[in-house]
Amino acid sequence: MPISKIKVQSQNESIRIAVTSATFSSTPELVSALKEKYAHVKINSPARKMRDDELVEFLADCQAAIIGTEVVDRKVLQKSPQLKAIAKYGVGLDSLDLDCMRERGIPLGWIGGVNRRSVSELTLAFFLGLARNVFFSGFDLKGGAWNKHGGFELTGKTVGLIGCGFIGEDVLRLLQPFQCEVLICDILDKSQQAKVYGAKLASFDEILERSDFVSLHVPLTAATKNMIAAPQLKRMRDTAYLVNTARGELVEQQALKAALQTGEIQGAALDVFQEEPPTDLEFLSLPNLMVTPHIGGNAAEAVKAMGYAAIAGLDKSVAEAGLA
Repeated sequence: MPISKIKVQSQNESIRIAVTSATFSSTPELVSALKEKYAHVKINSPARKMRDDELVEFLADCQAAIIGTEVVDRKVLQKSPQLKAIAKYGVGLDSLDLDCMRERGIPLGWIGGVNRRSVSELTLAFFLGLARNVFFSGFDLKGGAWNKHGGFELTGKTVGLIGCGFIGEDVLRLLQPFQCEVLICDILDKSQQAKVYGAKLASFDEILERSDFVSLHVPLTAATKNMIAAPQLKRMRDTAYLVNTARGELVEQQALKAALQTGEIQGAALDVFQEEPPTDLEFLSLPNLMVTPHIGGNAAEAVKAMGYAAIAGLDKSVAEAGLA
């Protein structure tokens, strides 16, 4: 849901703001909105993903920051003693050392779920593209092969959603017209969502064993890292597809590569990878793998929504840090 820009009477001239997010920095509307509120803004230009010492150097003269997917771990925080407030561009918090931030008393400005429709639409696109053989027949045709295998209808199939938070629930919502049997698994009680949308609560193993599509919608934590590895892939049906629009580290990539090569599962669609950008070209070129370059949350509307949410989060964290 877009967050509206709020006009202010005057700029905050007392602090310097660093924007590390390449996407935010490359969106003129967001940069302009931020500069209307804060006089001293340092933009990531030319936009790139900064790491370690480069990131520390970029943050060096700033008291607050809008962070994207950059890893702000204990090492970076220890080398950035001047940093007093952080806002997050995007919804995932796995790149931030939240424990160290709490120890340092650095408030976090963050709003969850603002890109949910962008990600859930891509997830639905993956379901449809895999089901109807849109991707693979299209690749064949570009190579001169007339492959008229039309796949199967998504309607009536079994879809397993591992995680039913903001995005998982929105996928559940978008699946309603397709009359799928939807199985949901979450660490929280999702009985109300199951009742509203006609889904069924299921165990993790039941989803693996019964689903035509297994779709991941959980955050990256110590408990979820490599949650899909060789043993889990072996439990899936050989006609099933794996879809991941959440975090690349949820899937053990070499195990998935082997499963796709041997036909242990039918195929997969990934928007996220263990290493970004991925460098295993053999993996990327597998004929039963569809990939996109982490664009799930990057629909134009979502970019703006996440940007304005980050600005609102910055206002909140700056105020909590006593910098305003």
